[in-house]
Amino acid sequence: MNASALLSRLAAGLDVFSDHNGEADDPKQWARKAIREHKRESVKLAFKARMFAVAACAVLLVIMNPTLPVLYYECLLGLSLLFGWLHTRLNEHGSTRPELILLVGDLILMTVAILVPNPFHETDWPVAMRYRFENFTFYFVLLAVATLLYSWRTILAMAGLVVVLWTFGLVVIRTLTASNPDLSAAISTALASDPRLARILDPNNVQFNTRLQEMVLFVVVAVVLAVGVQRSQTLLMSHTKLERERANLARYFSPNMVEELSQNDEPLRHVRSLDVAVLFVDIVGFTRFAAANSPEHVIETLREFHARMEREVFRNSGTLYKYMGDGLMVTFGTPITTPVDAMSAISCARSMMESIDEWNRERETAGLTAIRASFGLHYGPVVLGDIGVQRMEFAAIGNTVNVASRLEAMTRRLDAVLIASDAFVDHARQQASNNIELLKELTRLPEQEIEGLSEPLPLWMIARDGRTEVPQDAKPN
Repeated sequence: MNASALLSRLAAGLDVFSDHNGEADDPKQWARKAIREHKRESVKLAFKARMFAVAACAVLLVIMNPTLPVLYYECLLGLSLLFGWLHTRLNEHGSTRPELILLVGDLILMTVAILVPNPFHETDWPVAMRYRFENFTFYFVLLAVATLLYSWRTILAMAGLVVVLWTFGLVVIRTLTASNPDLSAAISTALASDPRLARILDPNNVQFNTRLQEMVLFVVVAVVLAVGVQRSQTLLMSHTKLERERANLARYFSPNMVEELSQNDEPLRHVRSLDVAVLFVDIVGFTRFAAANSPEHVIETLREFHARMEREVFRNSGTLYKYMGDGLMVTFGTPITTPVDAMSAISCARSMMESIDEWNRERETAGLTAIRASFGLHYGPVVLGDIGVQRMEFAAIGNTVNVASRLEAMTRRLDAVLIASDAFVDHARQQASNNIELLKELTRLPEQEIEGLSEPLPLWMIARDGRTEVPQDAKPN
């Protein structure tokens, strides 16, 4: 499994938590939306390119033919510019069928400009002479502008329309327009020794072989450009999908972990056991708080609490496993362990406490009640892997998780802000290096009975009021 497949699988699992709007989280829909947005910008860019092309052609026409009849072609260029402007306006409203009509009108206008003689020109040449000016190359200008619209279908449609219009023009000129046989006879007589050259120079000859060559080359170029645009579109969809998956991952993993996952080919669906640090955080007395305040204020408070806690999780390289009402579960060492997972966990808990203290000072200024939080920390083995069938979830489960949750709940009875297991503190001390200050305020407790465990555990705590003596409820009987 490569990195892209890994990200796709993780994003599929994590989407369990990301469906806030009740809509299906289809990465292709997000990619198509990005392409539509890109097209809107491309249409504006195409109009700017058209303006440049029209201006260049207008100046070139005046230089090549500085006579009054050239104004006819200048007017046609103005109409072409109008078509481009109308396209930008329709694009703002998401209209598709009128855009196709404009494309047809654009090509018809170009065909008229190339094949229909200037009605203000006095020279009475055979109409077939229009092909001698090599004006077919102007179609390539429209083709180049079409590539900016980021639609391979538009390019292929343009190629087909050009072939139809050019063929129709050939048929009309060859069968319906008057020719000048005297010129053809004069050329044939003068070049009787070289009939092939006579046919080439014959002003009444539309030269079907050359016209066919123009159309074939135009179609070949259009197909190549369409393939290139389609490949670019596919790449954009893939890139948009991956970026969205990375954004989903970033909501649960720290940025450095997202980068690690994006480069890691290990399939995380394989169940395995890792020794990690688990942190539970909860608001104390939230039920009473919710009953005493409006739903809007409760939700606003929860969002602020979660935002502050989430910020500290990611600052300390943690994994936000899930929100649980007014609390959250965080792991350190998932999906990849590091040598400082326990220290990262205690550092995160300390940062969370400081953030809550700062928040409470702001709430006090605003006349709001203070928010109290409690923390439980444990270190040990967890089972890591994907669970679910249709909707996957990246899971960390095991007795270590249960113990951390029970330690957080125990803070109420012991009037503590934080309770950590001896196993956690022992690993944190081993990893402490220069951060031993983070462990100084911890007070050791006697062994405590933990629900679900057959043997009591020695614990450590940080009291809510800063005291260091062992609470009466924590003393052995």
